[in-house]
Amino acid sequence: MDFLERVLLPIADKLNNNRYLSALRDGFMVALPLIIFGSIFVVIANFPFLDKFLSEDAYAAYQNALGPASAATLSIMGIFVIIGIGYKLTEHYGVDAIYGGVVALAAFLILTPQVLEGVSGVIPTSSIGAEGMFLGIFTAFISAELYRFFVQKNLTIKMPAGVPGAVSRSFSALIPITLTLSVFLVIRIIFSYTPFDTVQNFIYTVIQQPLTVLGSGLPATLIAVLLIQIFWFFGLHGQIIINSVFDPIWYALNDENLQAFQAGTELPNIVTKQFIDTFLVGMGGSGMTLAVVILIFMIGKSRQLKELGKLGGPAGIFNVNEPIIFGLPIIMNPIIIIPWLIAPVVVTIITYYAMSIGLVPPPAGIIVPWTTPPILSGFLATGNAWQGAVLQMFNIIVVGIIWWPFLKVLDKNYYENEAKGE
Repeated sequence: MDFLERVLLPIADKLNNNRYLSALRDGFMVALPLIIFGSIFVVIANFPFLDKFLSEDAYAAYQNALGPASAATLSIMGIFVIIGIGYKLTEHYGVDAIYGGVVALAAFLILTPQVLEGVSGVIPTSSIGAEGMFLGIFTAFISAELYRFFVQKNLTIKMPAGVPGAVSRSFSALIPITLTLSVFLVIRIIFSYTPFDTVQNFIYTVIQQPLTVLGSGLPATLIAVLLIQIFWFFGLHGQIIINSVFDPIWYALNDENLQAFQAGTELPNIVTKQFIDTFLVGMGGSGMTLAVVILIFMIGKSRQLKELGKLGGPAGIFNVNEPIIFGLPIIMNPIIIIPWLIAPVVVTIITYYAMSIGLVPPPAGIIVPWTTPPILSGFLATGNAWQGAVLQMFNIIVVGIIWWPFLKVLDKNYYENEAKGE
């Protein structure tokens, strides 16, 4: 614990306060309502057994009618994330944030190929979806930094005092936006003379593809899960810290699965954003503490645990577990560090191999709101497959078995202290 405190806590603190990771996290939060909207209609469009009750033409017409909901949100989610990152990073510097968002989007579009199967002036949705996500993130960071640099150097047009505020701000942004976008235009021209042809091809080949392959594997996932638990143990929000780093990878993998699910082809990835959010966090919050709440009602004798169960139970159903984390407590509690670290790792391994051997379908790329109760979330995330719900139930049992002896010891300590009047 001394080693972890000396080494990991400073790293976690720097990650948590890093302006780029904060902008990245908040950028995804800007896009989240739109992503969830699109996911809801993917579920409705692919409702189980509906194709058995409708004719082939009627079912196709039904899906075509609902298709634009996901095409206008999930398929182009990169656009919303880019605007969100540019906005939040510019806001961090105290500069007019809306221009940071739009200049980030414009810079990204300048770098994006606008040719599809020989037809110019057309942007493939893959370029503004998963495939273009990493380019969008880097572009948003760089463009926001350039824009605020030019603004803070006072390279702006000053309008007279009587000019309306909206007009004045627009002219003030003109020179910084022009200089920023000119930089990206030059970059595009330079890359057109390289073997990669476009910046997007370069980013995807050199950076995104290797990182995505790494992030989709079990070892990297286990490291991420373990770090989430360690950070939480020391009172730091491990989910926010680790998600800031892994979300671009997990969302890209998620989008690949969604495209395959909608096309009716084999899902390419097991580890995705919904793998983490549904089968780990989505079972009572970080550490899957819904099983702990159930155990408290089953074996708890101490007044402290019984009251904690009543408080944490309703919230835990919707994956909010702060009452358990701070009330048990989990933070800096040596009695429960072993189940707190081991249970998520074991469940991650079980879930991964259950999906890899075909017992359970991988997540279909549908973004299920993180507050969706377990069982229902497993059903929805796997494309309305009952196996997803069963796997969640099994995992809850596994977590309960791992926690049982340690929670028994903790409950006994609390009960004896209460009997002594301490």
